[in-house]
Order: sequence, then structure tokens, then C-alpha cells
Amino acid sequence: MKGIELPPLTEDFTADPVELFFDLAYVFAFSQLVGLLLADPTWAGVGRAALLFGLLWLPWQQLTWAANAISGNGRPVRLLFLVATVISIPMAASTSTALAGGGPVFALSLTGIMLIGFRMQTLGAVGRSDYRDVVYGWITPNLVAIAVLVVGSFYQGNTRLLLWIGTAAIVLWAMIRAAEGEWPVRSGHFAERHGLIVIVALGEVIVAIGIPVVATLQAGDSLSAATISALLASGAFAGVVWWAYFDRPSPGLEFAASRLDGKQIGHFVRDVYTWAHAPLVAGIILAAAALEEIALHPEDGVALHFRVMLAGGLFLFLMGVFLAVWRAFRARAIERLVGAIVIAVIASVGGSLQGVALLSLVVVVMFAVLLAEHRRIERLGLHAELEE
Repeated sequence: MKGIELPPLTEDFTADPVELFFDLAYVFAFSQLVGLLLADPTWAGVGRAALLFGLLWLPWQQLTWAANAISGNGRPVRLLFLVATVISIPMAASTSTALAGGGPVFALSLTGIMLIGFRMQTLGAVGRSDYRDVVYGWITPNLVAIAVLVVGSFYQGNTRLLLWIGTAAIVLWAMIRAAEGEWPVRSGHFAERHGLIVIVALGEVIVAIGIPVVATLQAGDSLSAATISALLASGAFAGVVWWAYFDRPSPGLEFAASRLDGKQIGHFVRDVYTWAHAPLVAGIILAAAALEEIALHPEDGVALHFRVMLAGGLFLFLMGVFLAVWRAFRARAIERLVGAIVIAVIASVGGSLQGVALLSLVVVVMFAVLLAEHRRIERLGLHAELEE
């Protein structure tokens, strides 16, 4: 291997392959969340899944911020990421039992990843006294939070639940407090990392809609026309969701971040990526649970709780984009708000529709939303050119 020439270990603006490798465990974790939602599609079940998603979001964000401050292709950073990836596997595997017997495994694994993220941040603070103060100001309350998390894992029932909610509250307070510092931010890296986690969530949609195919073929049956239609509608759903994020919002948000510096960019990245992307990704996961139910029973009516999951998931996704765009440009993505309302109405009155028909109607509404938004933006661009 001595003849291989390697690039210098300089700061780059793309995610290192080891970061994507780490994300693979989140495919596993997100599938566990979908399983929980299918097993308990009640408000309480959705609330518990939301808490677990929030806790999973913490180590992923920690490593994203940490890797943003230092060169991702350095061997020490890669080694830390590989260790974090190993630890993330039991974390993901215990997600479905985290609020039961798997709590200690989930909490200790999550804590290990957070500690690795803290170490990365201290590596990036070497020789930078101003940044070091900011980093330790962030780490200190987070150590308290993960201590509460671990202690809570050894309790049962509502006590564990309350302590873990307290963990999330401490971290949220720490995020607000940390924004007062000046963080080094590479906007391209943040955009790419969050684009990748959206892809991971969409991958869970593909996994969810593939389950009926596997079950049918294992039973020795052929795929029915209704199942094929449901799979095509689910694929179209994933496609319009991809387009709704990656066509304009993703590059636009990256561009908006690139024009900022100092404390402004730290506030921006926290608001647009760490916060607004949380409901965006969670919404995709929530909708995936409904898609799996529809794909399994395409000719049946969809139960109210799964219709609420489908509409609620799309609402969270669309509102996540809406809030991010508003924060970046003070522009209202009004078509997305209208689309979310229309889909909510369809879900509330669509109990008599077959699953495949309901899903197809939702896809049509999403396509109409994107088309209307595109035409409005193009008209605004044309008017601006004429005025110049």
C-alpha cells in the first residue's frame, strides 16, 4: 500500500464515508420505531415513539456538529466514528425495548456515542481557546443530561419516562444556551449530512413497502394487482417526498447558510437543521408506518389511527420544510401549508376508501402542491427579471 498517494488532511466540505457508515445503524433504529408504531398505533404509542426518536436524534446531531468542526478524513476521527458505529448497533437494536427491559442497553449505548462526540469536539478545540470555552460550555450540561438518561434506564414505567423527558429538556436548554457562542460551521457539510439522514428515513419507507412483497412471495403466492398498485403508489409517495425536499429547499438552505458567519450561522444551523429537520425526518418515519399497513392491506379501508399517521407524518414533514424556509428567507411556502390541510381533510373523511385509493389521492395532492409551488416561484422569478 506504500505506493498509494493520499490527499492532505485538510478541511473539506463534504461528509466523509465513515459518517455515512455510521448512519446505517439509523436505518435499523428507524425500522424499530416503525415497528413500535405498528404495534401500538395509539396517541400514547406515538408519544413514546416521538420521545425515542428525540433521544436517537441527540447522538446523531452530536456527531454531526463534532465532525463539522474538524477534518473528517483524519484517521483519529475515522477511528472514533467506527467505534461509535459499533456502539450504535446495540443502541438501534434496543430501540424497540428501550422503554421496557432494553432501557439500560439503549441508554448506555447512546451515552457512549455522545461521549465520543464530546471527544471529537475537544480535538477540534485544540489551540483555539475561544472555541474551547464554547465546547466545554456545551458539554457540561449534556453530561448532566446523559447521567439522568442512564439513571432513568434503571427505573421502570412512568419514572423512566419522566427522567428521559427531563434528559431531552436539559439538552434543549443546552442548545439554546450554546447558541450564544461562536461555532465554526461548514454549511456544505451540514447540508449534506442532513440530506443523508433524510435519505435514511426515506430508505425506511422503501423497507416498509417491501414487507408485503416478501411476505407474499414467501407464502408462495403471486402479487395481486392491488398489491402492485399499492407498491407503485408508495414508490410515487417516496418520490414526491424526495422531490419536495431535494429540489429547492435543500440547496436553498445550504446557500442561505453560506452567506452567514459568526454567531449568525450558529443560530441558523441550530434552527434550520438541528431543530426544523427533527419533525421533518420524524414525519417521514411516521408516514412509513401507515404505508406499511396500506401495502399489507391495499384493498381494505384504512383504520383511523393509520390515516392520522399518514396525514400527521406528511404534516410534520411539510411543516419542517415550511419552518426551515421561513427561518432562512422569511418566505412562506404557502402551498405546503394548504397541502397539509387538504391531506388532513382527506384522511379524516377517507375511511371508506381502499388503502391504495387513499394513498394515490394523497400522492396526487402532493404532486399538485409541488407543481403549484413551482409555477408560483417561476412567475416570481420572471417578474423579477422583467423589473431589472
